[in-house]
Amino acid sequence: MEEPVKLEQTEGIAIITLNRAKAYNSFDVEMVQLLADILVKLALDPEVVGVVISGEGRAFCAGGDLAYIRDYGETYGAAFHELAARFHQAILEIRHMPKPVVAAINGLAAGGGFSMALACDFRIMEASALLMQAYTTNGLSIDGGGTFILPRLVGLAKALEIATFDQPINSEKALAWGLVTEVVKDGAGVKRSIQMLEDIKRRSLTSFAASKKLITDSFSTAFEAQLEKERELLSWCGDQPNGREGVAAFLEKRKPVFNENNR
Repeated sequence: MEEPVKLEQTEGIAIITLNRAKAYNSFDVEMVQLLADILVKLALDPEVVGVVISGEGRAFCAGGDLAYIRDYGETYGAAFHELAARFHQAILEIRHMPKPVVAAINGLAAGGGFSMALACDFRIMEASALLMQAYTTNGLSIDGGGTFILPRLVGLAKALEIATFDQPINSEKALAWGLVTEVVKDGAGVKRSIQMLEDIKRRSLTSFAASKKLITDSFSTAFEAQLEKERELLSWCGDQPNGREGVAAFLEKRKPVFNENNR
């Protein structure tokens, strides 16, 4: 039996493929726990500089497996409580990982799949793919950090509209609304995601890690505290090989060569 999550690594880039194609890559506890475990390992692997998440078959991820919820054996509430706990661990690993994470949205991203895509740092969406929050259509409320990230991407009014009416969002609208980074032709999502990570690999990875942490933390930090965090991480970056190389390259009027001594 195939694993519900596949992992490949090549030249410092890890490709995670959600692998329940017959169920549109919807996740049960086993699948999402495996995803979280893989993300933990990748975050700690010094050879990995970036991560791509995509789906097998026609979907990116259709969210939580409602058949699993139905068959859980207790109340639906208990099933959602356990599933969300594991799912949220995976979301936190994405947000806390000091490396870029790109969602290659190859098909439908609905429910938890929608929230997971939003949690990634960048989203490459294939032209025929669709986004749907899906929760409210099924009488539920949004999890996976969707209620935190969505209004910060599209604004309060548009976020509430998406939550209320749950209309499918095509790639054209997703790009116009700022939900995705880029739209590519069908079948090119993973390739373009890898290209993006190859570009980031040539830049200062320590600067990315610091910037991601600062921007993520800024939503729950007072302004004065954020200034102090900025000072601390600026000082940290300055003491890293990339920081020293960047300053030297600027003063010597040459192009910097980053990440030579950071892994």
